[in-house]
Amino acid sequence: MRRRLSLITGLAVLVGAGVAATVALAGPANAVADGNPVTPGHYRFSVKLTMTNIPNPDGTHRNSACSASLISSRWIITAGHCFHDVNRVRVSGPVPYPTMATIGRVTVSGTGGHDIAVVWVQQSPSTDIALAELATPVTDVTPLGLSGRKPKVGDVLRITGWGATDSVNPVPSDQLRTGQVKVSSVTDTTVGVIGFKPKPTTSACLYDSGAPYFSEREDHHPVLVGVESDGPDCPHHLEETTSRVDNTISWIHRIIGG
Repeated sequence: MRRRLSLITGLAVLVGAGVAATVALAGPANAVADGNPVTPGHYRFSVKLTMTNIPNPDGTHRNSACSASLISSRWIITAGHCFHDVNRVRVSGPVPYPTMATIGRVTVSGTGGHDIAVVWVQQSPSTDIALAELATPVTDVTPLGLSGRKPKVGDVLRITGWGATDSVNPVPSDQLRTGQVKVSSVTDTTVGVIGFKPKPTTSACLYDSGAPYFSEREDHHPVLVGVESDGPDCPHHLEETTSRVDNTISWIHRIIGG
């Protein structure tokens, strides 16, 4: 079953790849189903987005979360569907609800790193990707690079994310987690991936929307290949859908300036 929008007791709850909405962001959780916790100092470009006071069509409000990654001192990249209006139409411009980016640490409740407001969003015209501008620049975290190479089936990628560990009563994570996947398909706009390590069921989960899938090679800085978009209930051994990055680089550089 693909993740989907459902209505429960009058509250809109998005059961999607990282944008599951809850009444409160309380309670500790892990992230990336069947993954491993990230040790301090690693993958500091990983970003947790905490959204609050999101309007519902019935006049109520909810909170939610997404994952993302830092790609320049002032810009992050995430899933386009993380930013939308009350009718779930994706929006560009000033952020539609208060959104805080946690950058540079592996636990939200920990110390160090940065908590910076997101002030502007720009939607990709071709895929489920959004660029989000930070209120102040981050100068002590090396941004994640962008891949200019078309991914190939069999490529091994790493995901880092702040999602839940399963789809049963999911809550946003306090702990950054990671795992490896293999590319299983490539289209003009998407990269399909399946679990690889530590388990075949290593997979993105609720609140992992926008999580980076990046290539790691010896003596090379990691580069972003895909951005988490959608997938089945987690954990799972099926294909997860990510938004392809290499053919959007020109648009990304036009927005972020460089």
